[in-house]
Amino acid sequence: MPLRGIGTGRVRRHLNAEVNIINLVDVVLVLLLIFMLTAPMLQGGIEVTLPRVASRPLEAREGLNIAVTRDGRIAMQDATMSFEEFAAAFPAVVALEQPEGVYIRGDARASYGTVLRVFSVLQRAGVQNVGLVTEQEDGR
Repeated sequence: MPLRGIGTGRVRRHLNAEVNIINLVDVVLVLLLIFMLTAPMLQGGIEVTLPRVASRPLEAREGLNIAVTRDGRIAMQDATMSFEEFAAAFPAVVALEQPEGVYIRGDARASYGTVLRVFSVLQRAGVQNVGLVTEQEDGR
């Protein structure tokens, strides 16, 4: 039986203070799906085919990633540059960020000389911890 207000003739309804959890779960799942799809796209923008070698895996640590592409371009911090631009900019990046380590991702078809020149710039900048990133061979 509905309650009637005094002298108004209107019906007073009870408020429903429950949260509709189904809509909340729907929104959370849609957001999770969006982030799961876009996260891999935000990871790396440079396509590098790593050489396959029999090596033990490196421990994943924070550091600065440098990629050497097939055509000799160098990518660092989402910017692609020539070797000369890299050699000029790298000491400032090291002084500013002071990375724990630097990881070189050299394309398997990149010139060995270019990778060594990058390594030389790292040494001149005072970087002590340098890793060469590879992919593990399939036949173990």
